[in-house]
Amino acid sequence: MKPFHLVVLSVSAGAGHLRAAAAVCEQAQAAGLASTHIDVMHQVPAWFRWLYADLYGTLVNRAPLLWRWLYGRMNHAGRHGRLQRLRRLLEHRLSARWLAQVAALAPDAILCTHFLPAEVLARHAGAGGAACPIFVHVTDFDLHAMWVQPGVDGYFVGCDEVAFQLRRAGVAGACITVSGMALMQAFALATPSPQGLQHYFEGAALPLLPVVLLMGGGGGFGGLEQLARQLLEAESGFRLLVVAGKNEAALAALQALAPAWPGRLAALGFTDQVATLMGGADIVITKPGGLTSAECLAVGVAMIVNAPIPGQEERNADYLLEQGVALKAVDAVTLAWRLRQLLAHPQQRRAMAARARSLGRPAAARQIVEAIVGRRKAAS
Repeated sequence: MKPFHLVVLSVSAGAGHLRAAAAVCEQAQAAGLASTHIDVMHQVPAWFRWLYADLYGTLVNRAPLLWRWLYGRMNHAGRHGRLQRLRRLLEHRLSARWLAQVAALAPDAILCTHFLPAEVLARHAGAGGAACPIFVHVTDFDLHAMWVQPGVDGYFVGCDEVAFQLRRAGVAGACITVSGMALMQAFALATPSPQGLQHYFEGAALPLLPVVLLMGGGGGFGGLEQLARQLLEAESGFRLLVVAGKNEAALAALQALAPAWPGRLAALGFTDQVATLMGGADIVITKPGGLTSAECLAVGVAMIVNAPIPGQEERNADYLLEQGVALKAVDAVTLAWRLRQLLAHPQQRRAMAARARSLGRPAAARQIVEAIVGRRKAAS
């Protein structure tokens, strides 16, 4: 008998969609299922990849106000406007390669961790081209209209509020699962370790100090060297571990800066040990991407969300603040003050971490896989 085959489709516009897809595939394979992860941006023309993925990164970092306008405009645009129909037609025509790849795999189910493949598949299914159930995993703590597509068999969301928004958008409650966001298994295994990160710091012998983890995302965005310098100058009672991601220039600048702060500053490049780093940190300073936020919740750590990108990151930040697990900083001065406050009030820090842990859903990927397989078995 052919093993159940799950195809997971993502888009490399930000790292979170890819991480969620990888987590689902990891769980599928752990359950003895076949799984294939396809980044559809690898199967489209280079100019469209630049328009959809690279331009996104440029906009959110260099023209955030323009991105806010575009985000809101697309959120409130009607599905049947002329520009919307033209956009969907273009996306469908440029998706022929990955649609053919999916068809050749003959999957038993498809999961989309980005709205683009879900939208294309919805159109494809309407033309009689889909032969299996299609599921969507929303990777933010808010719902943008582009996630909602006709013909989707099920949605997996990070919180009850998104489930409510989906129902208000016309999706049947039976099609919605509040699973949390799909995380790699390492986040389910991560345990708080107060001394777990001390070995990263070399130099002058210092007493055991709180460790602050500063993250700039997979691309290392956010002026990390300058931010690190400002934080270290503003407060003395902590060690700072900076993850520069794939930004090699930022990593080199941080490593050059470290000798000026012996025993207090360390920097890493891209790493697959984020769960361990978060588990050993007392405070995480980060951009509030959906997956990063969910990872912090899963390990149970206090957060300071720094300069959120307009649109989805602002909505994620709102959720985290409302839940009492994060403080928000809009600039470096505010960030230094927020950090000082949390360092001075360890009881507040511990309460935020406990609340985060209560909200975390480290087993979400397993729940998603089990629900997809169960839905397929029930239908057969």
